[in-house]
Amino acid sequence: MPTAILYLLIMLGVIGVWFILFKRPIYEGVLLSILVLLTVTGTWANVWDYVIEGLNSTLVFSMIVFVAMSQLLKYTGILDDCIACILAVFGRITGGAGYATVIASAFMGAFSGSGPGNVMAVGTITIPAMKKSGFPAELAANVQGASSCLGNMIPPSSNIIGALGAYMALYPDTEVTTGQFWMVMWGLSFWFILQRIITVFVFCKIYHVEPMKKEDLPDLRTVFRNGWKGLLLPVIIILPFILDSALNAGFFTERLGASGAKYLSSSILLFTAGIASFYAVLISGKKEIKSIKGIAGVFTKSIKGLVPTVSTVIFGYIIGALFSGVGVAAELEGFINGLSLGRFGMAVIISLLTCFLGMVIPGSSLTVMFGELFISVMAATGIDPLLAAAMLPCICGAMGNITPPFALCMYAGMGLAESDFGKTVKNDMWWVLTQFSMQLLILMGWLPILGV
Repeated sequence: MPTAILYLLIMLGVIGVWFILFKRPIYEGVLLSILVLLTVTGTWANVWDYVIEGLNSTLVFSMIVFVAMSQLLKYTGILDDCIACILAVFGRITGGAGYATVIASAFMGAFSGSGPGNVMAVGTITIPAMKKSGFPAELAANVQGASSCLGNMIPPSSNIIGALGAYMALYPDTEVTTGQFWMVMWGLSFWFILQRIITVFVFCKIYHVEPMKKEDLPDLRTVFRNGWKGLLLPVIIILPFILDSALNAGFFTERLGASGAKYLSSSILLFTAGIASFYAVLISGKKEIKSIKGIAGVFTKSIKGLVPTVSTVIFGYIIGALFSGVGVAAELEGFINGLSLGRFGMAVIISLLTCFLGMVIPGSSLTVMFGELFISVMAATGIDPLLAAAMLPCICGAMGNITPPFALCMYAGMGLAESDFGKTVKNDMWWVLTQFSMQLLILMGWLPILGV
């Protein structure tokens, strides 16, 4: 057995035991695995080098900024108003509660980046609405669970920043800007959203689902009067990246030079989150956050929500540096390339591997730890490296959250829907199959992707 695989199994074993048996948070398990690996590899003397290397990236702080933004948006209640608007529009058509769940979960998840958290935030509204309109409990649970995973792959999810970092580490001289990378991510997201909408449509036909009852629908005028300003939030976030993608090649480069245009592109990740947060505070009806003291109070109250995500990301970067230092990534790359797999075989193997790893390791950390490895081995078989990088949030985040036995999104949805375990798992496998199939179609280059 290659030493790299042994180290990988040790890491998974420590995290799995800590999380599954002891019911402790994932970030604690990742930290504990670092300590164990430092001991096993005899590299305690290099520990500060790994810490510094893990933190020596502006992308770390970009991810933290977006995680902080998501906490602020939750507190303002703006996203709840947006969900009500979506439900008011789509709930009127046959199976509308299911379509509203897909759209609302994509919208909410893009800002939170957390699949299980998205289930709990959106599902308390959408799952009862689906059940009332004829969705079986197990179907309602899986529509919500599978849709909540969309947040991992839709900008401005913080998971995407890790994928961009992996791509730029492999191709430091790339002319691909932050805005162009995000445009590719939106192009990918379209297919996964469409896949879920089609799946909902098929199940609605099978189960003869009806529109939501009029008395259960939010009043359209009322919710839009309260929530239309919140619907502008995606525009505020998307616009800088569209401008960066469209203008960087000429407009910015001519005025700022190549280096200036490159650093402007990188800084977008930092200031866009700040602008979006400022706008959210500005339109929020909560007076207590209209001051610096009030905003500081929000982060003080939400520190429990910030610490797990931020800690997992930081520990993920550190363990990635450790693996790089002891040659794990290089050895694994040689081992996988030695299998002599073709393009299709590599797409299958990487999708299965990330699905398995994603059951235990959060998508953002998995991307940080092994992103460069996954991109390089896929590129070696002819898969476009930019496409491979953009697919990291999809294959590292979504599949693990909906695939039994550790399908956290499925379990969260099942708890809210009060559905039968056996029926929920059987129905869930259709969502796993369609997600997996869509990943292969994209990685093989059989679907047109914006920006690739």
